[in-house]
Amino acid sequence: MVRRCFLLLHKKGLIEQRKGPHGGAKLKLPAKQIGLGDVYVATEDDWLTLDDPGIAGVLKRVRAEGLLAMNETTLAQMLKRIKKHTPAKSLNGASPHKKASA
Repeated sequence: MVRRCFLLLHKKGLIEQRKGPHGGAKLKLPAKQIGLGDVYVATEDDWLTLDDPGIAGVLKRVRAEGLLAMNETTLAQMLKRIKKHTPAKSLNGASPHKKASA
């Protein structure tokens, strides 16, 4: 699942990947330039397609509006929010909510 997502992100030019012992993946663009809608578009599938032009038109408009809304938030903003709401671990790896035994 993760490999598939990375492949899709790579194909859309959002990440670059290197193989080998020092390999990995990193963003091709600064996180401030990548919107959540960009990630969604890169990883979405054609999970909902309809032949009815009336419904398809509505879904197309809803999708476009959704992408605009998602792209109001960048990866950098999301990472900042995640860090703000994730408890920091102490140096010894213990949870900050548990008291270390003496």
